[in-house]
Amino acid sequence: MARVSEASAPRPARPQRTLVQKLAPIVLGFEAIVVLLAGLTIFGLRALPPAVPQWWAIVGAAIVAVAMIAVAGMITRSWAIPVGWVLQAIVALSAIFVPAILLVTLVFGGMWAYATIMGARMDARPPSGAPTTTDPHTESD
Repeated sequence: MARVSEASAPRPARPQRTLVQKLAPIVLGFEAIVVLLAGLTIFGLRALPPAVPQWWAIVGAAIVAVAMIAVAGMITRSWAIPVGWVLQAIVALSAIFVPAILLVTLVFGGMWAYATIMGARMDARPPSGAPTTTDPHTESD
């Protein structure tokens, strides 16, 4: 029989994740895909100023998308939610180049706001608890 060393001993269970920690990475993950597509749109429409090479649209979108995926992976850290809000603002600022990106900002910004604000409210509610046992005898008995 193989002996279990301390290094291969089972790890303790990780703490229960909050609703915010479950919803926020989903929003950021899907938004990262859309940000890449928005960068390709800015590149294809040549919407950057003439002094800026157009390929910077793809590079900038890739950087923001990777940042979103990284924040989604580290959502349990205390700084992750504020950084997510900063990333939402960066996406909103990209609507300067293509106004249609404002629609993306409204949709994903709304989902991000719902995931963080309403998720925190739902996490703050006390658990409903186990159902109480009722007395089998009613007042009519």
